[in-house]
This record gives sequence, C-alpha cells and structure tokens, in this order.
Amino acid sequence: MFNLHLSHLPRRVPPLRTGLWSIGTLLVAVPVALPLVVVVAAIPGSGGSWDHLWETVFAEYLFNTVSLMGLVGVVVVLLGVGSAWLVATRDFPGRSWISVALMLPLACPAYVVGYVYAELLEFSGPVQTGLRALTGWEAGDYAFPTVRSLAGAGFVLGVVLYPYVYLLVRASFMAQSRALTEAARTLGVGPFDAFRRVALPVARPAIAGGAALALMETAADLGVVEYYGVPTLTTGIFRTWYALGEHDAALRLAGWLFVVVAVLVLVEHFARRGEGANPVSRDRGAGLQRVSGPRGWLMTVVCLIPVLAGFGIPATVLVILHFETGDPLFGRSFMQFATNTLLVGGIAAGIACAGALWLAYAARLGGSWLQQAALRLATLGYALPGTVLGVGLLLPLTSLDRSLATLMESAGWTPRLLLTGTAAALVLAYVARFMTVAFNSTQAGLLQVHPHVDDAARSLGAGPLQVLGRIHVPLVRPALLSGLLLVFIDVVKELPATLILRPFNFETLATRVYRLASDERLAEASTAALVIVAVGLVPTVLLVVQGRRKQD
Repeated sequence: MFNLHLSHLPRRVPPLRTGLWSIGTLLVAVPVALPLVVVVAAIPGSGGSWDHLWETVFAEYLFNTVSLMGLVGVVVVLLGVGSAWLVATRDFPGRSWISVALMLPLACPAYVVGYVYAELLEFSGPVQTGLRALTGWEAGDYAFPTVRSLAGAGFVLGVVLYPYVYLLVRASFMAQSRALTEAARTLGVGPFDAFRRVALPVARPAIAGGAALALMETAADLGVVEYYGVPTLTTGIFRTWYALGEHDAALRLAGWLFVVVAVLVLVEHFARRGEGANPVSRDRGAGLQRVSGPRGWLMTVVCLIPVLAGFGIPATVLVILHFETGDPLFGRSFMQFATNTLLVGGIAAGIACAGALWLAYAARLGGSWLQQAALRLATLGYALPGTVLGVGLLLPLTSLDRSLATLMESAGWTPRLLLTGTAAALVLAYVARFMTVAFNSTQAGLLQVHPHVDDAARSLGAGPLQVLGRIHVPLVRPALLSGLLLVFIDVVKELPATLILRPFNFETLATRVYRLASDERLAEASTAALVIVAVGLVPTVLLVVQGRRKQD
C-alpha cells in the first residue's frame, strides 16, 4: 500500500516559492547574459575603424577561423574515432593501459604543446639541426614543413583535443549491442563495412558531441594561433583592443566570434538528432576480439601515436628544459604566481559550484518558462570563448566602477576601482565560463537521488532549502567535489580571459608561460608549464577512477 501511495505522487517537487528560485537563477545567469548582450548588440554597428577592418582583414580572420576549425575537426575525428574503435572492440597488447593513456593529452593546455612543437620543429630546433648534421645538407637543400602555419596550428590543437571525441565515442561503441554487427556479418558484410555502415552511424551523436567540444576550444584558442602567426578572430580581437585601442571594433569582432560558435552549437544540435532512437542494448555488450601477433602490435603502435604526439613528447621536452634551465624566478616569486593561480581558481571554483548547486536544484523543482530560459542561459558560458567573455565584461564593469566611484566621492570616501582594478572581474569571467562544467557534474549527482526522497522530506514539512541543505548536499557531495576540481583545473589553464581582465602586475601560471614563450624563452617557461600539466593530470585520473567504478 505504501508503494502504491508513492506511485501517485508527482515525480517532481511542487514548485513552491518559485519566486525565490527564479530570482536566484536569474542572478546566476547575469555573468553570462551581460557579456552576451554587449557583444551581440555591437554586431550591427558600423563606422570608424570597423569599416576599415571589414574591408581589409575581417575576411581573413573569418576564413582562418573556419579553416582552422575544419582542420581540427578532421584530426580529432580521425584520431578519436579510430582509437576508440580499436580500444572498444579489439583486445591487443597493452590495450588496458593504452585506453587510459589516450586521455592524457587533456592534461596539456594547447598553448603549451604549441610552444613545444615550435621549439622542436623550427629551423634552429633540434629536429632540423639533427637532420642537417646527419645528412650534411645545407639550408636550401631540403624542404621541411613550416610548423608556424595554419596546418601546424591545426595539428597541435588536434592532437591535444582529440580525447573529447575519444571518450564519448568509446562509450558509444562499448554500449552497442553485439547483435548489430553479428546481423551485418550474417548478411555478408565485411568487418570494415560493418564498422562504416553499422557502428559509425550509431555513434554519430557521440562523434558530433565530442567534435563540437573540440571545435569550441579551437575557436577560443589564443596561445597557439598567436604564436603560430595565424590571424583568426581571437587574435584580431586582441590586436584591435590592445594595439589599436579600438574597443568598439574589438567588440564587433567578439560578436562575430560568438556567431561562429552559435552556428557550431546549432549544427551540433541537429547532428545529435535521433540519439534516443539508436538501437543499443545494455544486456549484451559488443565484446572484444582478440588480436595478437604483428596485427596486434600494429594496433598498439597506432594507438600510441596520438598519446606521444599530444602528451609524451611535449611532457618529455618540458622536463628536460626544466632541469636544463627552468624559471629563473623559481622560488619566492614563482610561489607568488602559483598563489595567485590558487587564489582565483579556488574562489571561482567555489562560487561556480554554489551556483551550479542552485541551478541544478532549480531544474529539479521545475518552474516558469522564464526560470527555464535563465537556466539555459546560465549554462551557456562554456560555449562562449574566453575572449568574448573578457571583452564583453570589461566595458560594463568599467561603467559600473565609474558609477560606484562617483557615489563614493559624493559620500566623502576616496574613490577607487572595485571590480576592474581587482581580481573580482577575473573571477566573474571564470564563473561565467565554467559554470556549465560544475552544473553538469552536480546535476548528474542529483539525478541519482530518487524523487521519492524529496516527497518524503516535504511530507514532513521541510521546505526546498531544507531539503537541499540537509538531504541533497550530503548525498551529492562527491559530485560537488568533482565539479569543484574540474572547474579549478580549467581556471588554471584558462589564458584569453586572464590576459584581458587580470589586474596590473597580477601574474598567474598561465600568463607566466604565455609571456615567457612569447619572448622565445620556452626553456624558462617550462617550469610553470610543467606545473600546469601536473595539475591537469588530476581530472584525467578522476575520469579513470570514475570509469573503473562504473565497470565494477
């Protein structure tokens, strides 16, 4: 009788006090809405230096941005899908540890890997120097690919970002029923055709999702494209803002960069249609086909290539450079860079997780269309490049600072900058950018809590805030900690927003690497880069642990 009674209860908590939750959701959405409104409103503008940019370099910026995204898309799909298929369906030598190693490039920021490859492959680097020493060739006797080019930037971003595709597609391949491929084989279809005509279409939504994440990171990249001399919309924003001092034109470029990302999101949305209709089965996995001998070792080598390119080679070079040279400020000054990074990263991660908890529980309660729209807007930040957020936030925060300074002066206080002159603006941009990361983790934890738990607590007179604080927070604490950690790691690696919004004389590990590498001092930048890579290994280990628990 008790179960029958519970089955008639609503699956969601009645939306009591929706005004409080709606207002809170709207406030959490402000950091994303503010820069978005600013840059979108700037798109239709004209006149001044914008007309000159439009007539001269805008087409080049847009073409290079789209071309780079196309190159990266090809690389991440080839590496991610190929390695995911081998790991999910074949049992070859070393498969168990290679399946983990394929995630390691996630630990390396793209700009760090880009600096390493430029150092290795340029004319005076060890690769070409060794080639000339071995062959006796002179400078004009051989042709060597130019690493600082559009193709070089596409290669670097591809070998770093392919794990986004690998993780999602591997999960899709492992979930596919063995009956699918067996049915195809009984009809006379070969292994490759079965992969192309059966497994690949079923995994299409996962491929689209992973590629979209990689391309969002590509659109947001600054370090690689600037160092490799590829003029994109991101580098155009920085040049227009800092070199020319034309803020209005930079805002319009940021608006067009947002348009490119918005089109990408729409394409990814339509590409994922039909995901719920994929004929997958949970009761019988695809199984592994044992491959030994030369073919098995060939698969091992094929899977090792992206690991070495995206993590092994860059990490090895950084370790060598650190012990040979290292940061000359290693010590008290270097600790200040690390402290600044820990400070803004910890504060931003804490605020993001608190906001994500509020948003996730507001989504659980339901609410008006306005609350749902604010929820979607608040979780849009990860799709916005750091340059868009930085440029879009700086102008309204400056105006707010001026208004506050006027009020302080009228009250007899000494006027001062409260937002743009401190790390507050930086933290605000981090929260807006990475709120989605914390939200996804928190919502996944809340979905594991059955709605009957809410019903039981509410039947005893507990309000939504009491249910959240006394029941849900203890239950979803692991998910909250995972979100906190992931946001912190992303903050440590974030570069464009940090460069735009950081206070004067405020260095983080990311800006330290950028400044030294921009001055062709990669050996000195290796220490800070190694710390960033080491910190980035933490979420990779977390993903491995979570995967092992799910398998168990």
